[in-house]
Amino acid sequence: MDIDNKQYYVYIMTNKANTTLYTGMTNNLLIRVQEHKEGKSAFTSKYLVSKLVYFEHGDSAEGAILREKQIKAGSRDDKIRLITSINPGWNDLYNELTR
Repeated sequence: MDIDNKQYYVYIMTNKANTTLYTGMTNNLLIRVQEHKEGKSAFTSKYLVSKLVYFEHGDSAEGAILREKQIKAGSRDDKIRLITSINPGWNDLYNELTR
């Protein structure tokens, strides 16, 4: 049980062409996405993944880790349906979060 009252996020990012999907988990979504955008992650730097297209939050690290594993275990079509359910235009949600 987490007693620090932090928020934990599971997120999906993609590249400009929406062909590569990356799923991750963090306790600071804005900073982590900025790190991806700056190429500070090996995978996202290699595949030019810099667009935040999906995220959800929870209250525990354990719950976020389980959800991340669940999303990663799903098919590409499952991930596409998940993204489209909240972001049909595949817009960069980072821009909306930082307004």
